[in-house]
Parts: sequence; C-alpha cells; structure tokens
Amino acid sequence: MGKRQAFRLAPVLRVRQAAERAASLAHVEAQGAARAAERRAEEMAEALPTRAVTGSHSAQSFFAAMVASRAAAADVAAARSTAQASAEHAELLRSRWTAAAQETKALEKLRDRHELALRHAEDAAETRAVDDLVTGRHTRTTGEGEEESWRA
Repeated sequence: MGKRQAFRLAPVLRVRQAAERAASLAHVEAQGAARAAERRAEEMAEALPTRAVTGSHSAQSFFAAMVASRAAAADVAAARSTAQASAEHAELLRSRWTAAAQETKALEKLRDRHELALRHAEDAAETRAVDDLVTGRHTRTTGEGEEESWRA
C-alpha cells in the first residue's frame, strides 16, 4: 500500500531497553557484592572464638589479647554493617531495575498499539481499494452511469 509509518518513540524505546539492561546488570553485581560481604562477615564471626585467651598469661599478654579480641569483634561488627549496607544497596538497585522494566514495558505496549493501528489502517485501505474495484467493475458492466435496478 503506502509507506509504512515509523514508530516515533522507537529511539526512546531503545534507550529504555538499554537502561533496563544496565539496571539489571548493576543489580546483579550489587547482589553478588552483598553476598560476598555477608560471607566475609560470617567467616570473620566464625574465626572470632579462636581468639579467646586461654591459660595463664601475664597481665600484659592478657590485656593485649583482650584488645586484639575486642578489635576483631569490632571488625566483625563493621563487616556485618557493610554486608547490611550492601544488601540495602542491592535492594535499591532492584527497585530501579523494576522501574526501568515497567517504563520499557509501557513503551513496548505503545509500540504494539501503533503497529496494530497501522495494520488496521492498511486493512481498511485494502478493503476500500477492493470495494472501489468491485464498484467500478459493477458500474462498467451495467453501463456507464446507469444504475441497475435491484427489483428486476
């Protein structure tokens, strides 16, 4: 039929799809980092009881062991805090990915509606063309400009 109209939002859709892919990758990376931080915190927590002071030691060695044990416990607490922050960051990136996916889906629906409207317009134009051909052929067979009576 005629020239097919382009979907004017196609470049925007491509940008949204790229943004969705980037958000997805960022979420996956952040989730991996959160899991790694959680594993490190758990490993540090498991190693903490091995630092317990045993036996009879001098006051200085006992004090040094207690300070080291307290520092290790602070390191475990910091690692757990980092793991929690990483998990929250991954959740934030997941929500951004979800929003990007919703925007992409909305534009895809617009594109689908546009294509459907074009198909309907093409079908209507084809139907009109066929009607014009049939009407023209009917007019030529019944005589130029004369109408055939339908009550013959």
